[in-house]
Amino acid sequence: MLTILITVVATCCATILFLNVRTSEKQIRYHVEHRFAVEDAQFLRSMGQLLGPAILSGNEVKALHNGDQIFPAMLDAITDRTRLVIVCSPNNPTSTIVTAVEFAAFMSAVPATVLVVLDEAYAEFVVDPIAVRGQPLIAEFANLVLLRTFSKAYGLAGLRIGYAIGADYVMDAARAVAIPLSVTGIAQQAAIVSLEHEDELLERVARLNEVRERIHDGLVAQGWEIPQPHGNFVWLPTGENTATAAEAFARYSIVARAFPEGLRVSVGEAEAVDKLLSASAEVVHLQRSPSPAAALD
Repeated sequence: MLTILITVVATCCATILFLNVRTSEKQIRYHVEHRFAVEDAQFLRSMGQLLGPAILSGNEVKALHNGDQIFPAMLDAITDRTRLVIVCSPNNPTSTIVTAVEFAAFMSAVPATVLVVLDEAYAEFVVDPIAVRGQPLIAEFANLVLLRTFSKAYGLAGLRIGYAIGADYVMDAARAVAIPLSVTGIAQQAAIVSLEHEDELLERVARLNEVRERIHDGLVAQGWEIPQPHGNFVWLPTGENTATAAEAFARYSIVARAFPEGLRVSVGEAEAVDKLLSASAEVVHLQRSPSPAAALD
């Protein structure tokens, strides 16, 4: 029985690009290879290609919650049965990052037989220079796969399209069990247009980041003990009071996604900031003190 370690409450990138129309494949391949300075890029189709066979065959999947001691806890949890580790940066739903230094040290300590998947679904929103960037590490670690998606910053979630970059042996194995024709021609064309207008995309991302910082500063001023957000959402640790807190946000027409540990609130229009902060002010007393360390479920 093999073990899969998952380092997030909910994985954030569920789709990886696979191309079926030859013209579109060449166009998207060009953009991806140019951005990441790789040659002969190969593409996968879905996260299920990595996780599906293990889960369906009854193998063990462990969820490791994000915390200050996440990487030591992960290394302690790896056994000779472990085959896959998934790391999300920024993490969903806490919006926290993994630093380049700690991730490189982690990769150096992980056995070469363990595949590490770095999910960068929200990477476009990251501005902190110490955050990990997977692209420079691909050539250094043959057991590293980088995931990116068009579902978040690019706004193409309904089209279910993204891509992965990794060693040939990993891509070949995934393609061998690929489901044919799983990405539409419309999705491929939308991805191409998005890549051709990336400057406009990054302008929108910058505006959202400004709103994100306003929200974070306002929450901290109210007394919230929350992590610095790096995605397009903020995390409120409401614990057992999450349902009550979610109702308060709903009264202000703010849709907050509820998790057992707290609320994830997406960053939207600047006009909604005041309403969001009004709702958070009502429930700040319900927050739970952050856990000091990571723990296995």
